[in-house]
Amino acid sequence: MPLRFSTFPGKRERHLLRKQHNPLFPENQRTISPAQLEEAQRLDHEELVEFISAFRALVHEAMRLQDNADSELILSIKERLDQTYEQAARMVDDQHEIQAGVEKLVAVVMQAVKKGAGNDAVALQELADEEAARTAHYALLTYPLVADLLDPDSVIEAHELLPSLLSASPEALQAACSLFDQAQLEALAESGKQLLEQTADIPEEAKARLQELARHRDN
Repeated sequence: MPLRFSTFPGKRERHLLRKQHNPLFPENQRTISPAQLEEAQRLDHEELVEFISAFRALVHEAMRLQDNADSELILSIKERLDQTYEQAARMVDDQHEIQAGVEKLVAVVMQAVKKGAGNDAVALQELADEEAARTAHYALLTYPLVADLLDPDSVIEAHELLPSLLSASPEALQAACSLFDQAQLEALAESGKQLLEQTADIPEEAKARLQELARHRDN
């Protein structure tokens, strides 16, 4: 029975695809059964339904914000919008429309925050720094690997981190490396070397990713 993969897989299906025919993962995880794929797709779609419902409720709340709304409420909505953008990055199907909607809502909320800051130069600079950080964060989330790693309920378990990193594209690996500090990168590079030494039929791409990981460690 041929496997029918999604055009835009969710996090569970995506992780199965990372493991498929990948010698960096244990041998018993490299073959995807139809039942495994069906279950992953079912759970990914269930999560999407819950996500869409929560997103609509948040949009409704954001659109009802008054000009004199409490600052804590405004900041709460802004934080939840950022979380929603991150959640959308790991959902099944194409979520670019929702992400674009979140960006527009964040811009509206930020205008309210700036209005509250008035002419406070320090506060305005902090807001500018926050916007720059948000833009950089959103850029990282274009890589599903980053979104999956940032998930509080990540499908990537600790022992699967290195195989996932060493199987990524060069661009995705570079983005993912920004999530780790220098000590963590050093540990990953050393453990990655050990993993490849223990792996038969090492893909050339994995060797190249390890070299890139080592370069990030040394920078």
